[in-house]
Parts: sequence; structure tokens; C-alpha cells
Amino acid sequence: MAKGGGTKAAKLIRSSLYTLANIRVKPSYKKSEARIEEISGYPRVILVNQPATLPDQDSSPPLFCTNYVSTTKYTLFNFLPIALFEQFNRVANFYFLVAAGLTFTDYAPFDWPSQVVPLALVVGFSLAKELYEDLQRHWQDMTANCQKAAVHSPSGDFEQKQWREVCVGDIVKVKKDEFFPADLLLLQSSYEDGISYVETMNLDGETNLKVKRALQDLNFSVPVDDDKATHFQDFRPTIRCENPNSNLYTFTGNLEYDGNIYPLDPAQLLLRDSKLRNTEYVYGVVVFTGNDTKVMQNTTQSPSKRSKIELQMDKIIYLLFGLLIFISIVSASGFAYFVRNLVPLWWYLIPEVPGEDFDINNFLISGLRHLVTALMLYGYLVPISLYVSIEAVKILQARFINNDLQLYDDVTGVPANARTSNLNEQLGQVDTILSDKTGTLTCNQMDFLKCSIAGCPYGKRLSEVELAAAKQINAQLESEAESADGSLTDTASLEAITITDDGNSNNNKKGAIKGFSFQDDRLQKGNWTKEPNADVILLFFRILAVCHTAIPEVSEKTGELTYEAESPDEGAFLVAAREFGFQFIKRTQNSVVVLERLSKDQEPVEKEYTILTLLDFTSKRKRMSVILRDETGQLLMFCKGADTIIFDRLASDGKMYLESTTKNLNDYGEAGLRTLALAYKKLSESEYSEWHEKFHNAKISSGSNREELMEDLSDVMERGLTLVGATAVEDKLQSGVPECIDRLALAGLKIWVLTGDKMETAINIGFSCSLLRQGMKQICIVVSAEMLAEAAKDVIKENILSQITTGLDSIKNKKEPHAAFALIIDGKTLTYALEDDMKFKFLNLAVNCASVICCRVSPKQKALVVRLVKEGTRRTTLGIGDGANDVGMIKEADIGIGISGVEGMQAVMASDFSIAQFRFLERLLIVHGHWCYKRISKMICYFFYKNITLALTLFYFEAETGFSGQMHYDDWYMLLYNVFLTSCPVLALGVLEKDICAEFCLQFPALYQQGPKNLFFDWYRIIGWLANGVYASFVIYLVNLRIFSPESFRKEGQTADMYVIGTAMFTSIIWVVNVQIFLVSHYLTRVQLHTIWGSIVVWYLIVYIYGMMPVQWSAGNIYHQLPEVLGPAYKFYLSTVFVTILCNMPYLIHISYQRCYNPEDHHILQEMKNMKKDVTDRKMWKREQVKATQETEIGLSARVDAKMRLMKGRTTRKYSSLAPNSS
Repeated sequence: MAKGGGTKAAKLIRSSLYTLANIRVKPSYKKSEARIEEISGYPRVILVNQPATLPDQDSSPPLFCTNYVSTTKYTLFNFLPIALFEQFNRVANFYFLVAAGLTFTDYAPFDWPSQVVPLALVVGFSLAKELYEDLQRHWQDMTANCQKAAVHSPSGDFEQKQWREVCVGDIVKVKKDEFFPADLLLLQSSYEDGISYVETMNLDGETNLKVKRALQDLNFSVPVDDDKATHFQDFRPTIRCENPNSNLYTFTGNLEYDGNIYPLDPAQLLLRDSKLRNTEYVYGVVVFTGNDTKVMQNTTQSPSKRSKIELQMDKIIYLLFGLLIFISIVSASGFAYFVRNLVPLWWYLIPEVPGEDFDINNFLISGLRHLVTALMLYGYLVPISLYVSIEAVKILQARFINNDLQLYDDVTGVPANARTSNLNEQLGQVDTILSDKTGTLTCNQMDFLKCSIAGCPYGKRLSEVELAAAKQINAQLESEAESADGSLTDTASLEAITITDDGNSNNNKKGAIKGFSFQDDRLQKGNWTKEPNADVILLFFRILAVCHTAIPEVSEKTGELTYEAESPDEGAFLVAAREFGFQFIKRTQNSVVVLERLSKDQEPVEKEYTILTLLDFTSKRKRMSVILRDETGQLLMFCKGADTIIFDRLASDGKMYLESTTKNLNDYGEAGLRTLALAYKKLSESEYSEWHEKFHNAKISSGSNREELMEDLSDVMERGLTLVGATAVEDKLQSGVPECIDRLALAGLKIWVLTGDKMETAINIGFSCSLLRQGMKQICIVVSAEMLAEAAKDVIKENILSQITTGLDSIKNKKEPHAAFALIIDGKTLTYALEDDMKFKFLNLAVNCASVICCRVSPKQKALVVRLVKEGTRRTTLGIGDGANDVGMIKEADIGIGISGVEGMQAVMASDFSIAQFRFLERLLIVHGHWCYKRISKMICYFFYKNITLALTLFYFEAETGFSGQMHYDDWYMLLYNVFLTSCPVLALGVLEKDICAEFCLQFPALYQQGPKNLFFDWYRIIGWLANGVYASFVIYLVNLRIFSPESFRKEGQTADMYVIGTAMFTSIIWVVNVQIFLVSHYLTRVQLHTIWGSIVVWYLIVYIYGMMPVQWSAGNIYHQLPEVLGPAYKFYLSTVFVTILCNMPYLIHISYQRCYNPEDHHILQEMKNMKKDVTDRKMWKREQVKATQETEIGLSARVDAKMRLMKGRTTRKYSSLAPNSS
């Protein structure tokens, strides 16, 4: 289609092939005739090709932002201040920062390393992680900013510059299949009439090409495809236009050049991140750069995302801080009491220097000083290493996600990528998925699959939806037949469901043709001539071959004929026409040539159809028509469009096939296919001449009602049609999408679709992926274009509110128990529905519907819908998309998933996780999300448990010793407890723990609901763990104290001092907490066993080695403690065993009782797996599988259930009708 591409199509004047009414260029006029506001009314002034000069030399140069785009969080200069602020903004870290500072004072009960070293390790690890992740974003930004663009230089050449160096006012050359580096004003294209084609998939998700047209009458020389464009050397106009804004579909301004003013509109604007297609090259002037571009204006600020578990963890830390302050106050009060009443009697405790340690004359000051000491001493209640341990675990979890071969796409070679590890557990708590359509659910490929001609259905091959549903119905019938004894579900009593091999076997797919999956010998190989309505079939094929706006291209390299169409549907129709023997081969300015084969024995014959008028397709018209003259001189109008639109325009004698065609269309819709109706009309010369004169006058008029006149005249012509048939095209879903959506629905997740496509397209995809089905009531909230244009805002909102209220009433008053509702709303209506006074009413309707489809929505609207769902439901949202138009939605959602598709990497760069295909979302959520949620929940609860167990023993000892501030544990023991002695088992728990295997997670999807319901991190379970820690600390302290004091603990008669009791208690703590983690683990690997028992062994090695060090390196009372003091004493081992059993017995009793009498879902599955019920008792296994699904109204399962209810109803009626006869 382009010059140099080996095609003749490039010489065509495109404006003659298309009506282009929607991008009609406004006429230019003299600057002297312009009004003042037309010259000075626009705030943005751009000097093209003259960035250094100004119209007014006294004014300062205009300041425009650079074309550099950054998605990083930090810069080189603000990293440390911001990162440190964020770290110490956490209340726990700030507390330990203050405590670390106080260790250098006399108030500290221990030496400074015990606080400073852990804090440095924790904060340092977090800073390193933040730096690494931000560097990753920086390198991705550099990849985008360093792309090359051809920029015009003063010498007339085009120099290669990086995107970030492009400035406002530069003239840029963009070649075919390149992205636009900034928002450009189109000046000239490789076509003589300035037409160019742009793919805006990254912006609005639409796959059809947009037609753009350069300014006319600028009198540029004929463009030459090289690196020189000397005609721009003296081209120095001034552009006055609107300021940057987020609206993708508006642009106003003027271009002043050579004494003329040229009005500007969106038809000339080429947006950044859209791609030039089917045009060899264009020249454009940069009007918006960097953050001023439309795509960046549509981006939203990246919110700081934190998982719900982490937010709830903060509440637990606040609770522990409350407990810390409480026991510190108790300790300070007790100390003040002792100072006032008892210390004067204990003369040996009075300090030699008054006031050195405490002042016996001022017990209040002594109490306040001790309060500071107590706050530091009991600080172990708050686990300092919790944050760093969680971050380490999440990084390792992310590595497992990245390395999962089940998430690796063999076709593209793209693995899953956890781009941030902060939200791993949030994957297991998702309630609502908000998905893009194009490129996310679909793969942008249309296949001609079925058709209805003269009321007769053709096409034997099943759609993907039909195949999946039929297989599932058969499986369900077999399952019910196995489980039922003489019940109604006996397969012999039900209608047989067969999946025919015609058209769906592997043999037939070997020679697959892209865009054509039709299989029916009645129409193929010329056999259509033997059909009873061969004349109607001939007309059907000719409509496919002629009624379109495509251009044929012949490649010089391969000689193959391809079609450049505005939409993939048209391309599929032309491929189908070619395969049926009607090949579109040529288009001239006024004609279309088709190579027709009327029988399989006849040679193809070229037939030329003269194109007189083309009425193009728009989202408002929902149809297109072409008026032509065939070789016999007959005037015909071919029309194709939405079935409802075509059916309303049929003549009374043109409805011969209406009833049967309608039935076929319903079947196609149930199969998830996109349908169009085809019709025609014969015209007389006088009728056409009279109409064409009126239409031409309306077309060249400049009045404000020009569009309305043309629409009215088009409507007049497109009436009195005769129905020919209908097409059914399959919008190819990505592999596994229906099954994935079904599994997610069975897991209890809600799925919304937010797309920039037309409503009809979105509805068709809804049927394809089983979000919609026949029998589901569609609630369409739509405001007519006339009302939007003419009515006041209050009237429009009242109309929308009325529709919402009606929809809610329909749901509340539904009569059928299995009735399901779907909400469908378009972008213009959504603008009003999202306003503050209406948005929660809209949300109330949406959450009561089984599925929600929002179509024709802008990127910003996608983000606003996500925000509404997130804030209105207080549930976890997940946004998933693959293009730049999905970035706002991905950032706004609690979890953003980017798909590494064909629409660039913008979505991936903005996402939290990236996958190659939508189908991988199933495993990412149901398997990894479930695992991560359970692991992190159990890990955090255990962390608080082990810290309470340690910290409260300090409080008990304080109470026993008059709240003196003295510790009975060595400082190094306290330092190593969280950092080393108990860290490895908890890391292994957080990384490797599994309640059930991945296969079971997928087979029992309802188990996923443990996450959204937060069953494993609710306050009941948290308080239970905290209480367990209180109990364990009390038992450890009391039992050890009674065993070692006051009696002697060795045969020689020695009594235990403070450090002996401290070491014995610490040994009991190490055993208790490690045995506890052993008991809570469901999936014990070698790594976990080694870390658990290794921690215990390491503790004994530390006590031994530390005690063998010289006295100046260790505390004197620790010297040779294990081999000489504790080692020989049997009470030391007795206390350890007795305390360990006593502390873990309550949990053991609780879990045993629960598994026997009140088991949770995963307990049952674990027992079934251990007993191998999946092999030995398949009937029980399938029955449990049926139970382990959430009741759903969407997905293949809902479609199958509806089908099964229908079949059973038919069977019941059949037996009921036979019952009287049998008697």
C-alpha cells in the first residue's frame, strides 16, 4: 500500500476511497480576517523550526517540559533522605532508632551492639532492596528514552536523536511501524492527499486503524522517502493550541503560516505511543512532549501499595506497643514503689553517690528514669527483624514465581516476573479482577467460522466456547451417571451431546488459513452452486467481496496478496470471500475488481463493480453500505451491520429469512461469536440520482447541521432492504482464557471487563469468554447521543439514575432463583455515573450483577472505576492489561498485572507482576497467591509468638527482682535471638510451607476463599497466637525458676545464679519455639528440618564456644558454663524436655481436636491425599471436588449448569407427558 512496497495501491488518493466525514478538514482563511480570540485565545504558542526566536523579542522563551519520561521513585540526590524517611516512618523502626540512640546513655540496660547492629542490618537490607528495584525501573526508562527519532536540522537533513532530546517545535520524520516519540501535528505523509493510518492500540485498546489527515493547502513539494526534506528548511509557522490535557479525542488550535490561519482538530494529531501503519512515512511537528503528552496525562501517580496483611500487621505492632507501654508503666511504678518504701530498708542498695542510679528522696524522678529503661528492656516485644525477614521471604517467594515453569510461555519465551515482592500475599486475597479486553483476553485475530445464508446455517466447526462447554457437559454427565443410581441424570435419558470431528480434528487444522476456520463442504469447492438458494449465496459472497474499505497489497518478495483493512473483521470477510471463490484483487479510484469463480470447473472471471457512494461504518450508525453499479448496469446497495439495525430497515417483502436467521444468530451468540447481518437493495437510476444530489449538497455544506443532514439522508437510503444472511466471526481468545475465567469464577472471584472497544464488540467477547450467556439479563446503562448533545446535565444524570434504579429493582424482584444479570455501560454514560453523587449507586448495582462490562472507556476512566471498586467495597482489586491505556488501571489497583503482549511494555513497566498470557493468572492467584497468603500469615503470627515468649520472661524476672532493670540473659543471646537463632526456621516456613500441593489448589478452587475471607490472619487467630506466647513465657519462667531455685541443682550442692537460670530459660525458649514451628508446618522439607534442628544445635554450640572464650571477651559468669555448670546437671535436661512438652501441649491438643471434630478444608484434603483417595475412591474425590467450588453465575461452569438445567427440564417434561399414557 505504500511506496516502495511493491504495490500499486500507494498511488491512490485515499480521500476518494473513504468518506472521511469524521475527519473533514476545516477550510483555511486569511489571518487578516481572523477574530482577536482566534489569534490570541490559545495559551500555548509553539514556534516551529525556530525554537530560539520569538515573535516578541521582549518576552522570555516559552518553557516546555522535556521529552524525558521517568517512572522511577527516587533520584540520585533524594534516595537516601526519602528512603530513610520511609523506613523510619514505620513506627517499629522509629522506636528502635530512638532505642539505639539511648543505648549510648546511662539508661540502657544492655550494651549498644544489641540494638544498633540489628537496626543497621534491617534498615540496610531494606534500602538495598529499594535501590535495586528502582534501578530496574531506571534501566527500563532509559531503554524507552534512548530510542532513536529522525529530527529535522537547519541544514534540511534529518538527524538521528534520542527521544529524550526531541523538543517542542521540532519537525520529526516517523517511518512505517514506528512509534511516535511525542504528540505530533501531522504535516505531510507519503500519500499525496496527506492520509495516514495510525494504530492506537496502546492508547484506547482498539485494533482497527485510525485515519489521520494532514493540513491541506500548505503547498509542500512531493515527498521523497529519503533523509532530506529541504522544503521544511524555510517552513517556520506558529502554532497556537490548547494546553496539555488528558482527553484523547479532542484537540483545538490554529496554525499560522504565510498570512493564513489553518484550524486544527484531532484529525491532525498523532499521539505518542501510537504506531504508524500502512503508510511509508509521515512528517510532523512536535506539539506536546514528555509529561505533557496525552498518554502521560492519562497516567496516574503510582500509589504506595501495601498489602492488607502488612496493614493489619501494623495494628498488631500498635497493640504490642500498647502492651510494651503498659508493662513499662507497671515496671516503673513498681520501681518507684520499691525506691520509696523498701530501698531505705535495704541499706546495701543505696548508691554511694546520691542520685547516681536512683534518688531515694525523689521516687517520681526515679520512676520516670526507670520508665525509659523499661521501654528499652521490653522492646523485644516488638520484633525488629520482622520487616527484614518478611522482605527476605517475599524476595525468595518472588524468585519461585519467576522460576515456575508452569508460568512460562513456550511460544514467546517469556516467564512470569514479580516486579515487586511487596504484594505476594495480596495475590491470595483478590476479590475483584478488572481486566482489559484487547490483547488481554483476546489475541487480536478474527476467524470466519460460520454463516447463515437464506436462513440456512453453514459451518460445522465448533467455536472454542462450544468445544469447552461440550466437553464439560460430557464430563459432568459421566460424573453424575457414576454417582446416581437410577436417577434422572442417567445419560440414557438425556439428550446425547456429541462433539463432531468434522472441522475440529487435527487433520483439518493442518492447512489452517489465518482468518478462515470455516468447514462445510456444502459451500466449499464450488459446491454452493448445488444448494437450493444458490442465487442468494452468490449475492452473499459478493457482499463480502465488495462491501468494505480495504486495500489489496501484493508483496514484491513473496507475491502474496494481503488486505489492509480498517478492522480485523473486514480482513476475515475478505479472506472468506477468497476461499469461497470471490477474490478481491484490485481497487481503483472508483471501482472494485473481484475475481469470481462461479463453479469449480470454471476458470475465474474478473468482474468490475463501479463504486458510486460509500456510507462508512461508525459506532453510532453500526452499519456500512456501498452503492455500486455492476457490469450489467444494475444499481445495487450492499449493506452490512448489527443485526438489530439491519432488521429494523428491512422491507416488508425482504423478511423472508428473518425468523430462521434470527434463530441462527442466537445460536452464534451462545457460541460466543461476533455476528453481522448482510442485506441488499436494488435501486433505480432516478431514485439514486435524486438522493445523490441531496447527499452531495449536504456533504459540501458548511453549516452546523451538516452531520445531521448526512445521517438523515443515509438513513433514508438504507431502508427497504432485503435480508441475505449473517456472518459469525470468532474473535480468537488467548489460549485457555475461558477455562481460566471459569476457574477464577469457581474460586469466588468477580471479573469486570474495562475496554475501549465498541459495546457490540465487548458484548461479543463477553459471550466468548462466558462472562455473558444466553438467558442472562443484560442491564445496559446508555444515554443516547441526542440527549448527550441537547439535554442539560441534570436531565442526563436523572435519566442515568432512573436506569440504575430500574436495574436494581429488576435484581431485587427476580422471580427465577437462577436468574443472572450483567451490567453493560459505555464511557460517556460512565462519566456521569462516576460523579460523587451517583458513583456509589452505580457501584451498588454493579456489585449485585454477575458480570460488569464497561466499554468505550478512556484510560483515566479505567483507573477511576478501579478506585471506586477499591474504595467502595474495601476489597482487594486486581487490574490486568497489556497496553499503555491500561497503565492507570494497573497502578490504581491493589495489584497490577501487566501482560507481555504485542502492545509494547508500558503495562509491564507499570505493573507489580507480569505474565505472558491471561491464562497464567489462574496459577498465579489460586496457587502462588494461596501459598503466599498462608505462608506470610503463619510466619507473622509465629514471629509475634516467639518474641512475646522471650520478652515476657524479662518482665517476670523484673517483677521478681524488684523491677531493678537487670536482665538475666546475656546481651549476645538477646542480639542473636532474632537475627540468627530463630531466623532460619521462620524464613524456611515463609518460603517453603504448603498446606496442599499445586494440583489440589487447582482442583479445589474454592479453597482460595480462605484468603479473601482472611481466615488465617483475623483477630481470632492473632489473639490465639499472642495468648499462646503469654502462656509459653509463663510456663518457661515459672518451671525453670522452680527447678533451679532455691534448691541446689547439682550433686555438689551448688545453687543456680542469675546467669545459670537465664541460660536454662533461654535454652527452653529455643526448644519451645523451634518445636512449635515444627508442629505448625504442614510441608516439611529437608531444608525446614535442617533449619529447625540446626538452630537448636547451633544454640548449644554458641553457648559452648562463647563460654570457652577468655573472660575479657565474655561475661565472667558465662565462662565454661555449659561444660562445667549446666552440662553435668540432669535438671538442665529435665527442665528443657518438661518445659517443651508443657508449652506445646495446648497447641497439640487443639490441632488434634480440630482435625478430628471440626476440620478445615485443607485438613480434609490433606487426609484424603494421605489416604490416596484421589486414586482409590474416585467417586468420593469427585464429590469433594464439586463441593469445593463457589456457586457462580459466570464462566463455563455456569453456562454448563444452565444447559444442564434446561436438559433436565426437557427430560422431566418428556417423562411427565408419557406418564398418563403408561397408565
